[in-house]
Amino acid sequence: MRHRIVALAVAGVLAAAVPAGAASPEPVPGYGYGDSPPPGPTAPPPGSALDGEAWAWTQLTSDGTQVRYVSTDSSHSCPSVKYTYQASSHTDPLTRMSTPSTTSQFPTTVCQAEVPLTASAATLVSVQAARLHPSSGQLPLPKWTLGTRPARIGVIGDTGCSLPTDMNQPAQDCVNRWPFKQIAKSVVDRTKPDLVIHVGDYLYREDPGRANDKAANPGCRDFSDRASWACVVADFFRPAERLLATAPVLLTRGNHEDCNMSQTGGAGGAWFRYLADRLRSNESCSLFSGPAMIRAGALTIANVDSSLADPGDDGDTAHQGTWTTQFNTVNRAAAQAPGDVFVVTHKPLWMVKAAGQNPGAVTWATQVLDGAVADTQLHQLQGKVRMVLSGHLHLAQKIDFDSTRPPQLTFGNSGGPLDNGPIDNNVELQSIGTPPQQVNESVTKLLAPGGLGIYGYGDLRWGGTTWNLTFRDRYGDPLGSSCRLSRSTDHRNFVC
Repeated sequence: MRHRIVALAVAGVLAAAVPAGAASPEPVPGYGYGDSPPPGPTAPPPGSALDGEAWAWTQLTSDGTQVRYVSTDSSHSCPSVKYTYQASSHTDPLTRMSTPSTTSQFPTTVCQAEVPLTASAATLVSVQAARLHPSSGQLPLPKWTLGTRPARIGVIGDTGCSLPTDMNQPAQDCVNRWPFKQIAKSVVDRTKPDLVIHVGDYLYREDPGRANDKAANPGCRDFSDRASWACVVADFFRPAERLLATAPVLLTRGNHEDCNMSQTGGAGGAWFRYLADRLRSNESCSLFSGPAMIRAGALTIANVDSSLADPGDDGDTAHQGTWTTQFNTVNRAAAQAPGDVFVVTHKPLWMVKAAGQNPGAVTWATQVLDGAVADTQLHQLQGKVRMVLSGHLHLAQKIDFDSTRPPQLTFGNSGGPLDNGPIDNNVELQSIGTPPQQVNESVTKLLAPGGLGIYGYGDLRWGGTTWNLTFRDRYGDPLGSSCRLSRSTDHRNFVC
């Protein structure tokens, strides 16, 4: 949650979100999807040696499930993907989305392809890179159908190794004390997920020169390398390699994937080039993105970009109308959803950071998003929204209100330096939000009440009629008992 302040004026109108399979909207100024993809791949010269390294994964987007592929090989070509069906197979080429940029930040070719709904397996073929991750070339596909939903979901957030430019702030020990690789392993081994949701903040290497793992990361070794593809690999892809080979992912933008002053390149440019809902072939970065409505069978996930909400975490409510427009879009789409809806957004709506002795007031985040929801036409989130998943604060927390307001879950404890949390007993029965509502239950996973958080992740499981939540530590062991989400829309809470 290391804060950034973007000193730029904001203009434009939000792009409307589009459910998977629907026609794409025309780009809206300030919220465009990038220029057209480059022409198709060119074949490597005959007899040329393989070189470079490639990473592939499966990502849920508003345009459906996609195979994504990024390579540094010199052929600048895209592989094909062989899909297996019940009694047949078919091979399709990936579409090239971008080629190496003129700067050193993006020495990559990016390719993607939409996965057919009926495919049961996907394997990359005709790969020109010398090394491929995953080495088998086999990519995970959704295990659900249009009428079912992911049975097991791992939720992680704020995963990068923190290397601030401010020398007065400590550099995280990326070799011995950064837990993300262990957490990713535990999600695979203990949760065995059908889907992994990342609630934002991937790129923490603001000054790679401060890292103690530089030997393992060529191309991510000094300040000039920040937000390079090599640093994206170091901060996210390498520690998450097993995770990416196990389940499809849904990715949310965090405030560390922000725009620089020129809105070109930087961490935000890397986000839109590699990880965003819709990829760009240039180096542009938009301050805001329209909400993406993403289907995972009968579960709909509203992916809301809150990366610029309250940049200094000081109660700033600038651009509240921007998010009101976004949440109006979410509410309209949620009303048409076939089943449950999750709102996933990096900055939480009602996360409690601290609480004084009763009846002392609580300190909570993020008021600009809470106010935006209150200003919507419904003055709340639509009734099908079952929960809000967020990060940003480096803690694991559940807040519910036993009302029509959905529970707020925070999973910001998967990698970056941990924060101190509130004393839960001092939070309960105090009022937060607009309109103010009493907290029914606050559960924050801390070493001691009011003390430091505990590294780990969230484990959500569909029990056939409702969702069950377990907070787990870095090794996958439960942090307390599991909680069961009520089925009532008027009394929404997790019973632990």
